[in-house]
Amino acid sequence: METGKDELRHRTKAFALRVIALTNALPNTQLAGVIRNQLLRSGTSVGANYRAAKRAKSTADFISKMGTVEEETDESMYWMELVIETGLMKEDRISDLYQEADEILSMVVASIKTARSKK
Repeated sequence: METGKDELRHRTKAFALRVIALTNALPNTQLAGVIRNQLLRSGTSVGANYRAAKRAKSTADFISKMGTVEEETDESMYWMELVIETGLMKEDRISDLYQEADEILSMVVASIKTARSKK
């Protein structure tokens, strides 16, 4: 198993791929289309923004970019909650992905706190 920052890079990319699969499984309705687009955007941007954070020019830049990763991960969780609460998909089909988002969010927040303490 990968460790540290390499693990987070792998997990954020795997998360994006799982979000893509989830959004593809949503029904073809207007409501699902709106939520699909929002979840697809936020869920795929988690890994992309993490990669940008890895290339940060300074600690402040890293903290700022990781803040975006935090926001996009939290937003993805919001859209998954709406998928369940609107009845578009049963919770048991999403719960593992939601848990992964929560774990990624915890790792990102811890990374931000560590970076702030080093400033």
